[in-house]
Amino acid sequence: MEKNETGTKNPQAVRSLVVVFSYHHNNTEKIANACAKVLGAQVKTPRQVRPEEVAGYDLVGFGSGIYSATFDPSVLDLADRLPQAAGKKVFLFSTYGAPAAFVGRDFVKNNHSQIREKLKAKGYTVIGEFGCAGWNTNSLLKYFGGLNKGKPDAEDLMNAEAFARDMMKKARG
Repeated sequence: MEKNETGTKNPQAVRSLVVVFSYHHNNTEKIANACAKVLGAQVKTPRQVRPEEVAGYDLVGFGSGIYSATFDPSVLDLADRLPQAAGKKVFLFSTYGAPAAFVGRDFVKNNHSQIREKLKAKGYTVIGEFGCAGWNTNSLLKYFGGLNKGKPDAEDLMNAEAFARDMMKKARG
């Protein structure tokens, strides 16, 4: 049983893991760390996770930058190697380099579709999804200062923390 901030045992603790692939400016790692702080979770890369260890957690988050409209292949490969799970609760999060002003909720859901379907096919229950803009200096953008400079920002990190609190409530319920 985990302990809460006062050092007493917390019977409602949710044993959590956050798996993230973050490259370039570590945008997604910032979101992973914000979620992990709230959840009291470890943060690991897909290569650090043994597929069978996921069974030992009540809640697992999977995150990645968005590359060609989907998660990084290392996260997708981990999802392929996971064992079957009857209703294990998971959440998804990402950062994207598209212009933040033009992105809506469907954009994030669409970019999560491949991993969502892989996890659902294995019996996992996706209880929430989060996405926000990240600084993008890929290709020619680097010559113009990039897109979404300063993202994720303090507001994005607060939103990620609020999202993680919601995931914890859903995992308990």
